Amino acid sequence: PEKAHREAIAQVIRAPMVLVAANDGEIVGVLRGGRKDKQQRTVLQSLFVKGDHHRQGIGRKLVERFERECQRQGATVIRLAATLYAVPFYLAMGYKRSTGVRSGWSFEGSGLKVQPMRKVFPA
Repeated sequence: PEKAHREAIAQVIRAPMVLVAANDGEIVGVLRGGRKDKQQRTVLQSLFVKGDHHRQGIGRKLVERFERECQRQGATVIRLAATLYAVPFYLAMGYKRSTGVRSGWSFEGSGLKVQPMRKVFPA
């Protein structure tokens, strides 16, 4: 079961684009994304910044770099499912709520409340 569990986690964390922020050799932020949904919109799959590094611009820099790369590849829309805690961050980054709050999932299970959001870029 442990090997199957590791393989399941590896499958979940795979992404076309993984950006990493480091501070003194320590990973302090990771963004995964680049996968396309059924409408060919680019998906920002996850953004994590280590708790004691919040509010230092790390998340903003990772998202801006991700957006630049997506636009370079021709993306006109990026969508994501923000945790309720992260909604103000994404609003400040120019993302808009696209629907009402939904029930998502995390490694702890289902029932995580998420806010679907998107950002549209000029074509």
